[in-house]
Amino acid sequence: MRTFLQVLANTAIANVTTSFLWFALTFWVYLETRSVLATGIIGGAYMLLIAFFAMLFGSIVDRHRKLQVMIFSSLVTLGAFVIAGVLYLLQPESALVDLGGPWFWAFSGIILFGSVIEHMRNIALSTTVTLLVPVERHANANGLVGTVQGIAFIVTSVFSGFAIGLLGMGWTLVIAIVLTLVALVHLLFLSVPEERPVPAEGERASTIDIRGSIAAIRGAPGLFALIIFSTFNNLIGGVYMALMDPYGLTLFPVEVWGIVLGVTATGFVIGGLAIAKFGLGANPIRTMLLVVVAMGVLGALFTIREWWWLYGLGIWVYMALIPAVEAAEQTVIQKVVTFRRQGRVFGFAAAVESAAAPITAFLIAPIAEFVIIPYMNTDAGQQAWAWLLGEGEARGIAFVFLVAGLAMVVLALAAFTTRSYRLLSAEYQSGAQEPSPEMRADDADEAEVARPEDETGASDPTSAAASGAASAEPTADPLSARRSGD
Repeated sequence: MRTFLQVLANTAIANVTTSFLWFALTFWVYLETRSVLATGIIGGAYMLLIAFFAMLFGSIVDRHRKLQVMIFSSLVTLGAFVIAGVLYLLQPESALVDLGGPWFWAFSGIILFGSVIEHMRNIALSTTVTLLVPVERHANANGLVGTVQGIAFIVTSVFSGFAIGLLGMGWTLVIAIVLTLVALVHLLFLSVPEERPVPAEGERASTIDIRGSIAAIRGAPGLFALIIFSTFNNLIGGVYMALMDPYGLTLFPVEVWGIVLGVTATGFVIGGLAIAKFGLGANPIRTMLLVVVAMGVLGALFTIREWWWLYGLGIWVYMALIPAVEAAEQTVIQKVVTFRRQGRVFGFAAAVESAAAPITAFLIAPIAEFVIIPYMNTDAGQQAWAWLLGEGEARGIAFVFLVAGLAMVVLALAAFTTRSYRLLSAEYQSGAQEPSPEMRADDADEAEVARPEDETGASDPTSAAASGAASAEPTADPLSARRSGD
């Protein structure tokens, strides 16, 4: 558990760094261009790149030791940020904010690439929960992950606003490069106990293993539906990605907006701590969908009037709900999927879920900028909707939030009626999955290469974590016994 906490702290440093630069880039681009379309494209491109690379990341995580993956990710991210810094020095700022020129897209794209590569660490972190934490504490550990992400969000949102407002983009890049280097150096002094992963017979170590991902998902009835359920949050997340900052920057100066995001992100911390303390209940899937319903209602109402306190309170509650959705999905996957394939399943899930946000971001940003916002600024639009949305500068954005939130409520309620929801709920509560025929042969190979007997006859600790709740007595967890012996 001590090793897991060190890995968690290091990942927090990395998340702080990439989020800091990511937020700063978004603030900087909007303030320099005042273009909702530009922020929507940048946000959508970020999620699209995650969707494109996530399955590759999952395969890399499964094929290599998790610490090696984290070091590799830090090296690539550091290189990307250094290249962006050099480009900033070589080009005038006017060229870097010209949406019609190549340097804006090159500069933004390099920063996006470095931030996306860092996502590989998050997939590796999810598998280290299985590797290092007893199964009965998975939900609590996932809550801690959410808490750390919330703390990172607080730090980055506050300091990104100050960095852009007071220091500018150049010094912001310098800070990001230094923090990335600090995280990399810390990683070099960590030690994560893990056997060298060996592919099962018939698996190729150098490819994106789509077949293995699908086989693992098919082995647990309803698991694909769980991934689809998790996309509901990402669908409305794409709307927020495109429009939340523009709306906030109409209400607050950039320095104050950064502070507002930092304060509201305490909801993320509180939500994560609540899960770390109390868990997710007997049925995490049910908890997830109820939270998604609450998110939809909230998204429909938190811009119903142009009141800064209503917007801030709505964001705070939304942040408090996010960890429950993320932790529920991770907890279920960690229980019903074998450890050897968890990286690929997490990568597949990230690819599907991340693809949802660009769809809404790319769709909503141009519609909002060229259709809805101009319409809501006309006398006809204001007269038609003032009874519901009130008056103000950003009523067009508020209209988009309203429709997106109500759509999310409908999707989540419909999910409760599906057969997949009932199957996955029963699968989770049964405690052990019945593998599909094609997985049985793989698991037989895994028993030979990944679960060797040690000198005392105890099995390898990673197999104990991977076997989930198959043991009838949680207190007899071999991983806990091994740690006590150490």
